[in-house]
Amino acid sequence: MTWKTIRLELARTSEYPQGSAAHAYVLRLPLDADGLIDEEAYEAERDRAVVRRLWLGEPEQSGVLVRKRRGWAFSYAPGDDDDENIFHLETHPIRLGEYLTLTESDGEQLPFKVVHCRE
Repeated sequence: MTWKTIRLELARTSEYPQGSAAHAYVLRLPLDADGLIDEEAYEAERDRAVVRRLWLGEPEQSGVLVRKRRGWAFSYAPGDDDDENIFHLETHPIRLGEYLTLTESDGEQLPFKVVHCRE
């Protein structure tokens, strides 16, 4: 297991056909050799599993990764209202070039590409 710093950037959407580096997340997560979340390491040091949301025209947000009954989410404040769910993070590897789908707090699903994944 290794704690990694990961950058996700908005992938191609109808609004951004080339994707957008100005719409991104920077994460710090424990990953195993297969690129999956190491849940044991996460449980041992939850406060290290952090996220920053970098969004063009909006203030930067800082939050944490939280385990939910039905998967994982980024959370920026107590409660579920602002949570951004991550589709199948428990089974989807985080590796350079892979894609993840996040559901924004308003319900919009957006694709993101892993553009950096480093120790």
